[in-house]
Amino acid sequence: DNLLGISWVDSSWIPILNNGSVLDYFSERSNPFYDRTCNNEVVKMQRMTLDHLNQMVGVEYILLHAQEPILFIIRKQQRQSPTQVMPLADYYIIAGVIYQAPDLGSVINSRVLTAVHGIQSAFEEAMSYCRYHPSKGYWWHFKDQEEREKTKPKAKKKEEPSSIFQRQRVDALLLDLRQKFPPRFVQQKPGEKPIPVDQIKKEPEPAPEAVKPEEKETVKNAQSAGAKGPPEKRMRLQ
Repeated sequence: DNLLGISWVDSSWIPILNNGSVLDYFSERSNPFYDRTCNNEVVKMQRMTLDHLNQMVGVEYILLHAQEPILFIIRKQQRQSPTQVMPLADYYIIAGVIYQAPDLGSVINSRVLTAVHGIQSAFEEAMSYCRYHPSKGYWWHFKDQEEREKTKPKAKKKEEPSSIFQRQRVDALLLDLRQKFPPRFVQQKPGEKPIPVDQIKKEPEPAPEAVKPEEKETVKNAQSAGAKGPPEKRMRLQ
């Protein structure tokens, strides 16, 4: 089991920790870092001194470094002969709290994972700002850029008035184009479907009505009477 993420402490031992009692503190039964099958347990059960560990073969714990009362380092090692040992793990005790020191492989693995996680997060954030459109291609779209563009005062574009020559010339060109290319469709009312010019029915002009001869004579008499004027009135003698 990986014990790098846990710690153990017994507050009752903290005031009496020293070079002679630190191994007894480490060999507490509730300590998850202590191996019950080690040679230290055999020596303790047989009530021998720690000097007998050099004559045994197997796993043992020794006090590697001490800086009373704050720091103690204990090493777990495999003894193969009185002069040959192989280190297995190191444990450091700081203010009574026991931690397992990470090995070189765990340190490199942790640093590599941290670096890869940072690089992956950077790529994911960069991809979130990337945009693509078939007509434009790729570009970057940053939120800070939108805020800057909103805060910037927008410069008003000055609209230059058209000259007399431009207006007259455009009207002449439009009139010329209308004469050369007359409209083929006409939309009589807005919203209706345009109709070809050829299909539009022209309304027949009203034919002159026939006038009766009697009406002609009355019209002539009225016109002649109007031309002669009213008859003169005679003065009455009193």
